[in-house]
Amino acid sequence: MIFAHFHGDEISLLQLFGRYRVSTMSSKSKDGEMMSALIHLMGGASSRGSSSRGAVEALKGLVKLIKKDGYNGSMAVDGPRGPIFKVKPGVFEVSRLVDGYIYYGGVHCDRAIHFPKSWNKTYLPKPFAKIDILWLGPFGPYGKDQDPRDPKLLAEAESLLISARSKAKELFDHSK
Repeated sequence: MIFAHFHGDEISLLQLFGRYRVSTMSSKSKDGEMMSALIHLMGGASSRGSSSRGAVEALKGLVKLIKKDGYNGSMAVDGPRGPIFKVKPGVFEVSRLVDGYIYYGGVHCDRAIHFPKSWNKTYLPKPFAKIDILWLGPFGPYGKDQDPRDPKLLAEAESLLISARSKAKELFDHSK
C-alpha cells in the first residue's frame, strides 16, 4: 500500500511510520539526512536519493522496501521541488511496480510553527497539537496499460488529496 500526501504534511505523518511500517524516499541533502534520521527514529525506513542525485536508486530502494521487506510506502506527491499541490506521476509508477493500492491523505494540525518561505508550506506541529489525518482509498493498483502522466489521472489525484485535506479539517472542526 502507498500513502500519498502533500510534501508539507510529512512531519505530521512521522508518527505513523513505526505503527504502520512505513518507508519513503528522502533526498541526499542535509534536510534529507535529518528527515531520514527522524524516519528511522520513528520506526520507519527510507531510501535516499533526489531528482538531481540518485533518483532511480531511491525509487529502486523504495520498491525493494515495499516488495521484499514488507513496508508500506509513503510519497510526497508534489515533491521534490514543486509546484506545491501538483501531483507528479511517480506515485502511479510505484503503484504499478509494487502492484499496490494508493491511499490519498489529508492532514489538519491545530497548532504549528509555519515556515512561510518554504516552497511546500512545511509546518512543525507544536507540542500537544491535535493532528487529524484522513485517508481516501484504496485506488489502483495502476497497471502498465495506464499512463502515469495522464493529465486526468493527475488531476483526479490532486482533487482527492485536496478533498482529504478538507475532510481532515472538518473532523477537527466537529471535534471541538
